[in-house]
Amino acid sequence: MIRFYLFIFIIILNFSFSQKIIIPMDQSQNDHLKAYGIVYSILEKKINIEWLLNYRGGSFLVDSYPFIQSDCKIKGVTFEMVNSKNLIQIYSIIDQNNMDISLLEKKPEIAIYTPPNKQPWDDAVTLALTYAEVKYETLWDEEVHIGKLEKYDWLHLHHEDFTGQYGKFYRSQRNSQWYRDQKTQYEQLATRLGYSSVHEQKKSIARKIKNYVGNGGFLFAMCSATDSYDIALAMGNADGVHSVFNGTKMDLSIQSKLDFSQTFAFTDFKLIPDPMIYEFSDIDFPPSNNPITRGAKADYFSLFEFSAKYDPVPTMLTQNHVSIIRGFMGQTTGFKKEKIKSHIVIMGNDPASDQVKYLHGNFGNGTFTFYGGHDPEDYQHFVGDPTTDLSLHRNSPGYRLILNNILFPAARKKERKT
Repeated sequence: MIRFYLFIFIIILNFSFSQKIIIPMDQSQNDHLKAYGIVYSILEKKINIEWLLNYRGGSFLVDSYPFIQSDCKIKGVTFEMVNSKNLIQIYSIIDQNNMDISLLEKKPEIAIYTPPNKQPWDDAVTLALTYAEVKYETLWDEEVHIGKLEKYDWLHLHHEDFTGQYGKFYRSQRNSQWYRDQKTQYEQLATRLGYSSVHEQKKSIARKIKNYVGNGGFLFAMCSATDSYDIALAMGNADGVHSVFNGTKMDLSIQSKLDFSQTFAFTDFKLIPDPMIYEFSDIDFPPSNNPITRGAKADYFSLFEFSAKYDPVPTMLTQNHVSIIRGFMGQTTGFKKEKIKSHIVIMGNDPASDQVKYLHGNFGNGTFTFYGGHDPEDYQHFVGDPTTDLSLHRNSPGYRLILNNILFPAARKKERKT
């Protein structure tokens, strides 16, 4: 307690030189998603921010600057001025409860791995960053191939198929113009990069991304970019796809050749190589070819509560104003619990089933986070559906999980106490 009171004395001393602003992230916040954009813009100006973990939904505390107040007012983001008495109360509450402070010190350099051509679906991360006004760059296979990943702190994998099966849309979309154009584009790029097929080229890209994570990168993936990525890593050099995709005969012993030691999160899964089935493996829960669900009004998943002082990383990634979040489907809706490696941190699941929705793990010096489903505010998003308007969902807890992840690289690294 002596250290705490000394800390409070220092705070009071510093407070006389700069007042504080708190951006609350509980139910009082008018626009949770824009709030992340405000935080990003503050970091751009090299101003440190205190992320108050588990305090009022994961609120942000920062020195008061006129531009912050102005930006908040313009963008409809709720903020409150903090006096010295309030500040002492805030720190006291944090000290005495399952709460902690993570210092955000740098603007994260963000990249989205996405094809250069417009696809007939939308990416939730792109939508979130655009709405929140967070800057990002896009890259694809050629940039990854020549080593440009190194300049980024955080990488999101668009709904890509890393097995080279073109998303397994063969049965329903193989005659669609967008599908044929995509197939041609992918094949031309694979040839230009020196690969015999898209299948081989995509597996190589998956391995390069793995090296990026091992060297300290932060990886975030959603929907089919999660399981197809791990499947690609497990396949190694074996041909694991049907001939309709790459013109060569599939290795019939591919299942026995899968090397689960190479994957990030999943193990002991069985492939589904049939091109007429819209599913990669038995990781997905529920499977796309038999999506037995409770419907949008009854489908929810729960966030785990972590110890802020002992487990700051999963605490950061689960900050929210609610702990129960509406479920949403995708080609990969969720992950079958029995297919997840034992050391992986499960951050969100459906207590009524075997579905894990949100998980996190470490590899080398970096981390990865997988989030099941396609669009947190569109329960069953189909090819060609209109884009989700996030101005209608500015308090979306499902989208907040995405935006928590972009701030993770900005945090000062803290050793675990366990």
